[in-house]
Amino acid sequence: MSTTQTNHVPVIIIGGGIVGLCASLFLSNQGIHSLLVERHAGTSIHPRARSVNARTMEIFRSMGIAEAVREAGASMAPTRGIFSGPSLNSVLEKRPRRKEGPKSTSWVQSSGIGPENGLFVTQDMLEPAILKEAREKGGDVRFRTQCLDVEQDEEKVTVTIKDRETSDISTVTADYVVAADGANSPIRSQLGVSTTGCGKMGNLLNILFRADLTDLVKTREFSLCRIENPEVVGIFTSINNSDRWVFHLSYDPLKGEKPEHFSPDRCKELLRIALGLPEIEVEIISILPWEPSVQVATKLQHGRIFLAGDAAHQMPPYGGQGANSGISDAYDLTWKLSAVLKGYASSRLLETFDIERQPVGKTAADVSSALADELGLISIKRDWRTIKGFAKVMAYSSGYGYIYSNESPAVMVEDRWPLGGATWKAWSASSLLFSLDGRPGTRVPHVTVEKDGKEISTLDLVGNGFVLIAGSAGEPWITASENVRKSWSGLLLAGYCVGHINGAVIDKKRLWETAAGISSSGALLVRPDGYVAWRQRRAPVSIQNTLEDVLKHLLCFK
Repeated sequence: MSTTQTNHVPVIIIGGGIVGLCASLFLSNQGIHSLLVERHAGTSIHPRARSVNARTMEIFRSMGIAEAVREAGASMAPTRGIFSGPSLNSVLEKRPRRKEGPKSTSWVQSSGIGPENGLFVTQDMLEPAILKEAREKGGDVRFRTQCLDVEQDEEKVTVTIKDRETSDISTVTADYVVAADGANSPIRSQLGVSTTGCGKMGNLLNILFRADLTDLVKTREFSLCRIENPEVVGIFTSINNSDRWVFHLSYDPLKGEKPEHFSPDRCKELLRIALGLPEIEVEIISILPWEPSVQVATKLQHGRIFLAGDAAHQMPPYGGQGANSGISDAYDLTWKLSAVLKGYASSRLLETFDIERQPVGKTAADVSSALADELGLISIKRDWRTIKGFAKVMAYSSGYGYIYSNESPAVMVEDRWPLGGATWKAWSASSLLFSLDGRPGTRVPHVTVEKDGKEISTLDLVGNGFVLIAGSAGEPWITASENVRKSWSGLLLAGYCVGHINGAVIDKKRLWETAAGISSSGALLVRPDGYVAWRQRRAPVSIQNTLEDVLKHLLCFK
């Protein structure tokens, strides 16, 4: 064993699960070098999270990996539906087999809300795709490397790490640390971060097993199936719709039951009962005790250390909120870290991460917990509480169910009556369901436009910096944005005029101005994470001075 001092890196990421890997990828995409340390030998070997919502797919689209993610989840494309009964066999035998091919489980794309649909893909299939892209873009990802200690002062963070293969110990310094080290986060504990929430909601065994159910399930694929009979209570979760499955088995400590009482042989017996197939061959892959819980950190920023993902918020898996919320945490944080490290934003910008993301994590946890019962399993009751829970999860499950408020300096919320009268809105699914109508604090509206002879989404105009998307008479905005960019060292700012006939971006159907809530001379200023930072419905007297003042506010220099 030896102890060494290594070089300084801008950002250290602790934890190599899905959120940590995404943080590495996002930083590399921004041109920021990072070091990720993960104590396990590689990516997850357990399915864990299965749902990637439409907003997360938009993020993956911006990284160029949307197609790779679709391929990783191909076997789960037919998955849909939540059912219940005394056994899986009895439930599926009552269901008619589909005659048509699988339909998309998401209506986001067809309704015009966004360019991507959500999909099912298990974490063990998703993480390798993210890891591959992160490394190809220069991310330093080290498995079998454990974080032993973290210390910070006003200028840096010092992290002590151990190579679990050689036992060598080294220290690394960084400007900032992203703690994505899971639900039992050692960093959160070390920082003494308080949490809120109802805590533990049940006691479950996560049983990953192999059994060939192809003939039973084919053309009757399901997402979840709750099983209740005198001997077994739990939920089946589809993994590949053929021979790999997960069963969440409920057990009761008040009856003296403990995880160690459930040997592989006993689990096989219980699985056959739950399946309703007493003769089927079952192979146990793993048995992991877990406790669904609701626990949200009250503060996500602690000096130069930031909590993200499960380290920041834990919630039941129902509604697919956990991983998706964590990925959005990383997307929000990494563009801000990049802006500060590149010098075109004040370090005060980083305070907006907590302001924006902590309430989102709390609401996501509340929505997920509303779908769970007292055992921590998804509720199949038809009471008002459950109905409200499913209604709330509709918005959150797509990833659009929140608006960053005017408490964040990184958003300039406009007056309620900005033109001296009622605010007009686009009559579309985007505006009616999610308020994606160009208002600051929401994801930029999706409109199909043409650029360089190809159809793209307006979301595809967003890059690593800010982007100004103006109306058809918005050429003065483009000139102003170029002048501001040239005068502001390091500032990443692009500008596009969305014209009806001519221009770099063409809106043949003339939808953009209505969707964005601007006149032909107005513009939206969009952040690197695709959220509207500022809306100017009509051109001001001095576009350049106004734009410069707004950017100073958004980047926390004012």
